[in-house]
Amino acid sequence: MQPFWQALPKPFCVLAPLEDVTDAAFRRHIANKGKPDVMWTEFTSADGLVLAPEKGRLSLLKKLMYSEGERPIVAQLFSSSPERMEKAASLCQELGFDGLDINMGCPDRSVEKSGCGAAMIKTPQLAREIIQAVRRGAPNIPTSVKTRIGYNKDEIDTWIPNILAERPAALTVHLRTRKEMSEVPAHWEHMPRIVALRDALSPQTLIIGNGDAQSIPDAREKARVSGCDGVMLGRAIFGNPWLFANRESPPTREERIHALIEHISLFQELLGDTVHFAVMKKHFKAYISGWDNAKDLRVRLMEAETLNDSLAILRDSLK
Repeated sequence: MQPFWQALPKPFCVLAPLEDVTDAAFRRHIANKGKPDVMWTEFTSADGLVLAPEKGRLSLLKKLMYSEGERPIVAQLFSSSPERMEKAASLCQELGFDGLDINMGCPDRSVEKSGCGAAMIKTPQLAREIIQAVRRGAPNIPTSVKTRIGYNKDEIDTWIPNILAERPAALTVHLRTRKEMSEVPAHWEHMPRIVALRDALSPQTLIIGNGDAQSIPDAREKARVSGCDGVMLGRAIFGNPWLFANRESPPTREERIHALIEHISLFQELLGDTVHFAVMKKHFKAYISGWDNAKDLRVRLMEAETLNDSLAILRDSLK
């Protein structure tokens, strides 16, 4: 099977998996406005998919909802258990995903406590076993990895070769350490070293840079200068579902309000019965800004108690 990765134009631009942000509703909304070259689900616990009681499992499966318009769509999983990753990978293959990504970079303490996310940088042999387990569980779709340049310091020359030894279809590197979180500028100056390691150890692996890309032109310039194959954009998507649409003009006030109405409506339809309204509220400031009196509308939205209340406030603002 020819992985979709190899058919992508270079440099390509992809959407980062952001917990409680790039959920099924927001991804569908983005795909309708201007789809990135690849989309990821939010990262999802393989342990939960395998071990949770039925109610919890059904809630987790909402993270793996997707629409055909999002393809190619990649499911992202995390676990420190090869056995559970194998089973969860098998499920993702059955669900029809185009690829499967392993999170080895999340800095969340609760995730790290179980040896997952960025904690994987400390256990390279286990990391390799996790990749192998995903391949066993989902042999018909390509496996990729998302990680960081190190835990407390630059560990590119020791950590990255362990991942490349498993020859993933793609490797996304957030160009900061776990210790740095997102508090310093991303170290794009290190990307040529990562590309050189790829060239030597796993030439077919695509390298994706992640960190501080503000727009599609900015992402393409970062790829040109650093030599990576593609760039992942994350925080730039807040309030901007048009990010990948190559718009030449900024959205108007009315477009922003209509877009937020569409986003809330999708959230209500797809996730309203299982995901708390507060998750949607984090988007309000991002959409409702950039014009006189935007703050007044934001305050009213933040005081809304239900999705329907927020929709009524937005529709009233357009009169």
